[in-house]
Amino acid sequence: MSKKYIVTLLIISCCCFNVLAQSPIQLHQYPQRFFRYPLDLPPSTAGSFGELRGAHFHSGLDFKTNQTTGYPVYAAYDGYVSRLRIQFGGFGHAIYITHPNGYTTVYGHVKTFTPAMEKLIRDEQYKQQSFEVDFKLDPLQMLVCQGDVIAMSGNEGASAGPHLHFEIRDTQTEETVNPQLFGLTIPDKIPPAITSVGIYHLDGNPFSEKTPRQFLAVTGSNGSYRLAKPQILNLTGQIGFGLSTTDMTSVSPNHNGIYSCELKIDGKTVYTFAVERFAFDQTHAINAYIDYPELMKTRRWVQKCFILPGSKISLYPQSVNRGIITFNDGEVHDVDYVVKDVAGNTSTLTLKVKSGRVEANAQVFKAAGNLFHYDKVNEFNSDKVKVQVKPGNLYDDLNFTYAVLPRRPGAFSATYAIHNRFTPIHDNYDLWIKPDSSIGKFADKAVIVSTEGAMAVGTFQDGYIKAQPHTFGDFFIKIDTVPPTIVPANIKDGANLASAKGIYFRIGDNLSGIKTYMGKIDGKWVLMEWDFKTKVLRYSFNADIAPGKHIFELTVTDYKNNSKNFTATFTR
Repeated sequence: MSKKYIVTLLIISCCCFNVLAQSPIQLHQYPQRFFRYPLDLPPSTAGSFGELRGAHFHSGLDFKTNQTTGYPVYAAYDGYVSRLRIQFGGFGHAIYITHPNGYTTVYGHVKTFTPAMEKLIRDEQYKQQSFEVDFKLDPLQMLVCQGDVIAMSGNEGASAGPHLHFEIRDTQTEETVNPQLFGLTIPDKIPPAITSVGIYHLDGNPFSEKTPRQFLAVTGSNGSYRLAKPQILNLTGQIGFGLSTTDMTSVSPNHNGIYSCELKIDGKTVYTFAVERFAFDQTHAINAYIDYPELMKTRRWVQKCFILPGSKISLYPQSVNRGIITFNDGEVHDVDYVVKDVAGNTSTLTLKVKSGRVEANAQVFKAAGNLFHYDKVNEFNSDKVKVQVKPGNLYDDLNFTYAVLPRRPGAFSATYAIHNRFTPIHDNYDLWIKPDSSIGKFADKAVIVSTEGAMAVGTFQDGYIKAQPHTFGDFFIKIDTVPPTIVPANIKDGANLASAKGIYFRIGDNLSGIKTYMGKIDGKWVLMEWDFKTKVLRYSFNADIAPGKHIFELTVTDYKNNSKNFTATFTR
């Protein structure tokens, strides 16, 4: 019986396997000794699962490839190729393999695929007439066995250097799971490092940039840490704690993320964070986990050890009162941090806290402006601006503020301060700004721009420009009537390209961004690939272009439908 046939039987029957081994802070068990490493290199990572990235938790392991490309990438287990994806940024080139044990593995930033995959991708690109494609395959369309070469490692998409991004996802829920919990471990005997702790005086108020906070330096090594300035902390009322911490493995100098953190009061655990698994619609909640205002102000990464009420993410397996501690008994208490990596290496830090006494009647928070609730629809209206924030987009109640600021040169409205940039938004919100009457025929070219440089493409609606920004900040209206730019690198009218491997351009746009690009040779659509890093748009010659004279056409369009055309004849 062939191995491919056995794989087919496994897929059809969807067998379930026994699970072994359970981490101390782990809600689920995972199959062991099934998945192999996706590379035949000593396992070393540049990025850990769940580590802190800009606006998201890292969703896999970044396996190092000796700072180069072209290493064989292997199927981690038997299964079938269930999805192929090509995108401008992100993973660039990615393969998804679904396995009969209930999990799907993902391989990102690869350079090239197998010839069979390459053909499927090219066929789909020409069918959709798009470089970017994302499509699923039938279960029996492309079977693979554990150890089959499925790709060559690369540096495609939004990658900071050559490596293989590897994930294991729950096929049913599509949650991504820490691969090291399946036994794909990285040599590690180094405990996490703790560099500072944070103390937040909450006292019943929503968390914001105005929350009183203090940061204390930490010293120590080899898992044992203490305050750089030994002291008993005098704290009263509702207090939240935080810390700055990173981790390293034994085989890489990279500073990665921790696996878990527990906060204990007098030996009792009141808060737990563990990067076991999470859903992709939750990953932006990293901005609820970190001290987002502090990051915006100072670029300091502080991980809060208390949970905001609007944060819905599965990385908090346990807490008491969301990790917020009330000090009001006049006693001395031990506050212990227990920080671990996934290998179990542990670092600890103990704070001594002298609790004060507070009145039984705590002060009730009263908003100075408009009180927005994290779990309700919130609206604000003025004669020029409307704001609506739907439930699930705030992590805590908000004292919403608004102001009218001076007009900027070239703007078609005043500048409006829509709260401030120190409060994160989970997804987006609705913003309407009324333009000046002078906008006239340019209303359909209007965009809403922030003074920080963010841009939200707007639509004209009932006298307003409506957009859905992803951040609060200072916004105003501009118009985009300027078409994209096209700068040819190796072609001009009458060019001889007989020895050229392709045709190359640099394209760009000044405001709303490039929406589409389309290349044609002799009136027929051709595949053009836009590189995320170099921003070079290229067409690679193939056998379809016969010797002789041809006409090349390129049209680039932005999100406000301004278009730029380029046409040239060339000879092969």
